[in-house]
Amino acid sequence: MSFAHLFDFLERLQANNHKAWMDEHRKEYMAVRDFFIDWLEDMNQQLAAIDPDYFDTPGRKAINRINNNLLYHPNRPVYKDHFGAGLDQVSKQGDFYIELGVNESFVGGGYWHPSSKALASIREAIDYNGEELQAILDKPSFKKMFQVVDPEPLSRPPKGFDKDHPHIELLKRTNFAVFRPFSQKQISGKDFQQEVIKTYMELLSFRRYLNQAVSV
Repeated sequence: MSFAHLFDFLERLQANNHKAWMDEHRKEYMAVRDFFIDWLEDMNQQLAAIDPDYFDTPGRKAINRINNNLLYHPNRPVYKDHFGAGLDQVSKQGDFYIELGVNESFVGGGYWHPSSKALASIREAIDYNGEELQAILDKPSFKKMFQVVDPEPLSRPPKGFDKDHPHIELLKRTNFAVFRPFSQKQISGKDFQQEVIKTYMELLSFRRYLNQAVSV
């Protein structure tokens, strides 16, 4: 089993995105899923060995369901076009996220569509010490590695903040997430695991800033 098998399975699943096909190929799905879980478990152990504050997240806990939530999103396909997982997964905090999919694959972290409470906490931290977050985002190695995701910034300052605030552009954000894209060729290469570890380490200061803000 390999990542090539994983992507091949996902491509065929998207071409036959219905329960009958999945039931017919259930054994293959479980084999691909178990391969990814084993890979996540290995990553879990490696990250725990290099980060003393890492939160142990076994592979079976880390992996997300492949079924879409049709109760709240009835127009979506039955199955997702990717395998997703969150490592260093502390409850109600931003985990280290890995997504391997047909159309895109990436590694990243932060807060994507945070709750109103979490967003308010992050803005309070920026108001108090936005210089630290800006320095993290401006670090050359961070800027080179990651893309910042925020498709829905506010056009005006959020309530309670002046338009002349020194960190007004950060305060206008409604998402605080970054990602590093990977191609299928990179994922199948021998260096992928080491690149994931490098990504984790570069992302730590960003995630810790946000998680500290939300946990206060």
